[in-house]
Amino acid sequence: MRLSELIEKTLSGMGYELVDFEQAARGLLRVFIDLPFDPEAAEQRNITVEDCESVSHQLSHLLTVENVNYERLEVSSPGLDRPLKKVADYARFAGHEAVVKLRVPMPAVANRKSFEGVLHAPEGDTLKLEFESKDGPAMLEFSLADVDKARLVPKVDFRSRKA
Repeated sequence: MRLSELIEKTLSGMGYELVDFEQAARGLLRVFIDLPFDPEAAEQRNITVEDCESVSHQLSHLLTVENVNYERLEVSSPGLDRPLKKVADYARFAGHEAVVKLRVPMPAVANRKSFEGVLHAPEGDTLKLEFESKDGPAMLEFSLADVDKARLVPKVDFRSRKA
């Protein structure tokens, strides 16, 4: 079983979702986790330090048992600029702003590879991003295989919540 599948299976058993993982230099293993999307929840709970601690503890045992060679394990939330890796991510964040970088330029859209705009709900395997072109609003249709990198655009509101 591949390492990503092993981590994903363990996390789903714990009630978490694997967003991404990377093996960096000097044996560093980074794991980014989130809670599964619940469309019926009024507000989604965010990942806490306690969540990361629990996952880190479990993965440390798993990696030891599976004889995975690593020096250090880091577990964290995906952050405000969360990567979009699966079609389900595009569905979950429809209506949010994102930056999408394609593997190859799109000839139909002025040979551009990088787009920033608002995600629309996928239709099957077709992903959609509404963006501003020089001619006004335009719709980019692409597949997950076309994507090199995609991330949410962070939205931070520093105003007080007091009314």
